[in-house]
Amino acid sequence: MNSHDDVRKRWATPSFWRSVRHAWAGLRAAARTERNLRIHTGATVGVVLSAWWLAISPLQWALLVGIICLVVCAELVNSAIERLVDLVQPEYHPLAGEVKDIAAAAVVVCAAGAVVVGCLILGPALIEKIAG
Repeated sequence: MNSHDDVRKRWATPSFWRSVRHAWAGLRAAARTERNLRIHTGATVGVVLSAWWLAISPLQWALLVGIICLVVCAELVNSAIERLVDLVQPEYHPLAGEVKDIAAAAVVVCAAGAVVVGCLILGPALIEKIAG
């Protein structure tokens, strides 16, 4: 058996697909319960529609998709941290509050970076479309 067969077997194992199902379940749970994730999803739809209308380049699409994924991942990790803190420390504790604040700050940093990237990519294309 060669290494290609080993890789194919690992991907075909029930535990891999079980993990994928659990990940999708987590994404669905977050989408149902996390308001900020729904806000990011709405912003994503707007950005994707704008990028399609502006006919951006494949490289620009890659950058947009990458930054969108980064923001969504940051939001998911933030949500997981918040839930874990609530589980471990149900009553208020200043350190628990700081942990949640720091995790939320990571999302804000990613979202601010996404806005800058979006403006750098979509701004010039929008100006060109309007002027052209």
